[in-house]
Amino acid sequence: MFQKVLIANRGEIAVRIIQACRDLGVIAVAVYSETDREALHAQIADEAVCIGPARASDSYLNMENIISAALASGCQAIHPGFGFLSENPDFAERTTQAGLAFIGPTSATIRLMGDKSEAKRTAIAAGVPVALGTDGPVRDFDEAIEQAARIGYPVMLKAASGGGGKGIRFARSVKELKSAYDGAAAEAIANFGDGRLYMEKYIENPRHIEVQVLGDNYGNVVHLFERECSIQRRHQKLIEEAPSAFVTPALRERMTKAAVELAKRVGYRGAGTIEFLVDQERNFYFCEMNTRIQVEHPVTEQVTGVDLVCEQIKLAAGEPLSFGQDELALRGHAIECRINAEDPSRDFAPCPGKLVSLHLPGGPGVRIDTAAYQGYTIPPFYDSMIGKLIVYGADRQQAIARMRRALAEMLFEGVVTGADYQMRILRSKAFEQADFHVNSIAQGAFD
Repeated sequence: MFQKVLIANRGEIAVRIIQACRDLGVIAVAVYSETDREALHAQIADEAVCIGPARASDSYLNMENIISAALASGCQAIHPGFGFLSENPDFAERTTQAGLAFIGPTSATIRLMGDKSEAKRTAIAAGVPVALGTDGPVRDFDEAIEQAARIGYPVMLKAASGGGGKGIRFARSVKELKSAYDGAAAEAIANFGDGRLYMEKYIENPRHIEVQVLGDNYGNVVHLFERECSIQRRHQKLIEEAPSAFVTPALRERMTKAAVELAKRVGYRGAGTIEFLVDQERNFYFCEMNTRIQVEHPVTEQVTGVDLVCEQIKLAAGEPLSFGQDELALRGHAIECRINAEDPSRDFAPCPGKLVSLHLPGGPGVRIDTAAYQGYTIPPFYDSMIGKLIVYGADRQQAIARMRRALAEMLFEGVVTGADYQMRILRSKAFEQADFHVNSIAQGAFD
């Protein structure tokens, strides 16, 4: 086991990784930007190193400064968390070249599965269903017109190197294709520095279901069942749950088997998530693979009893999986609400500012992962998520009741959050009956 691990991230995920390190008896080293000097992760870590100014490009995306901090502090490994450099193959490669362990898959795996076109080809080779689409990125708009005619409208354009819902546009006709193509390419360049796009058939009103996998260095891969992530706004998840009320035992068997086969094919090590789109007839199609820990990982932890972050660290240290597939089982139901500092009345505009006071909910079945504290100023430079509220119940009905109770008890004074909006969703008939899909918010299903 490592003696010391550097955490190349901030906010609640950095706090969560510090907690896992402490559970394993590992010294946790935090990095922080100048504006994050008073951030919780920098205060509670065993050691903390400033790596640059507020802008992410000068700090949390600065590979050289992060690796130098790890070496100078005597770390043996770097945990990237999610976002920032977590799915950057160059960072993983530079980390290992520096003699440090990267807590995640190899750079080759990240590069393979991070390129959406290559990932799709790999999925096909593994026998995983995929939606009809292009074999690789389209060369230009003229080819986009040709491919859309072949595939059939509606089509989806998606950034080849994308993730997190960025670089995605839809077109229902040739008239809409130009603006969709230009918009997706521009967003892809802005977020990933890569404007390549691939195209696939758009599945009308699908569910977004993902499967959590773990793999070790010895070819062993297990799945930890599925998560329901269909409550989304502009491709950004707001509420997740495990298991999915839409997934039948037969569908679960097929999807998890496909996920494990794909992970084995790429020699996957660590924690990863394979995402599927599922149509109303319960046909599923490979969407992408996230080669990192997910924001919504706590709901899987709640229903399986597995600490995914601790497992990540142990697997990166070379330990084999400590359990087999037959030792894993679903127990109860978990729901997560992402608590963002944003104002629903102003089109969910970010609302940074000082937390004058706060009250965090508790009681049976309630967990909150956050880096917020009274007096903390939420900076405007990073993602607006300030925490994750997670509840567990014996069944979905109890989990819904506990989430409603927890949301009602939670208070953040000084900043606006989307908690009231999420409460409206939790109280809706559509949510109670699990009758929703990825477009439900846009279509007003919870109004």
